[in-house]
Amino acid sequence: MSLKKVALVAAMVVAAGLSACATATPYQPKATSGAVTGGFSELRLEGDRYRVSFAGNSLTSRETVERYLLYRAAELTVQQGYDWFETADRRTDRTARTVIESDPFARPGFGYGYPYGYWRPSWRYFGPSYGWRSWDPFWGDPFFADRGQVRTIEKFEAGAEIVMHKGKKPEGDPRAYDAREIMTNLASSIVLPAVKK
Repeated sequence: MSLKKVALVAAMVVAAGLSACATATPYQPKATSGAVTGGFSELRLEGDRYRVSFAGNSLTSRETVERYLLYRAAELTVQQGYDWFETADRRTDRTARTVIESDPFARPGFGYGYPYGYWRPSWRYFGPSYGWRSWDPFWGDPFFADRGQVRTIEKFEAGAEIVMHKGKKPEGDPRAYDAREIMTNLASSIVLPAVKK
């Protein structure tokens, strides 16, 4: 097997191992370090008013972040001895950054081939729509010689200010939620952290 194939297989094994470890943020208290970051947090503003938030990592969808926020608001309402809550303010923030990752198998474009120490031909050329490119016969198509991956990493954080109440939830108020009903309806979609053995 050629060195190029061995390197490709090794990279695929490492990538598969890393992707197996990477998971979306589960429903957990906020963690700022460790294998899986993010989670819920709350701040008591007044006796019956809280600021609740849920932050997801880059693998957690906006929908999941908003669902976990709603579940945490309902759970907190029940824990504090109330029956329903209303949202006084609610929003979801998105942060994004673009990452450019170069091809880990790319070689220098001129002179002796690395790591073999032999000379190999290579060419550089300019295209008005894509700029300077280089190509050598050992690394494939000239239009993809400068291989790389551009991707956008998104993270979502949802927050709400809630006011808790006792008794029956008023009908017709779109900002009012029955805490126990929310918990019952969302329970099957809540993913808890994996238990460490």
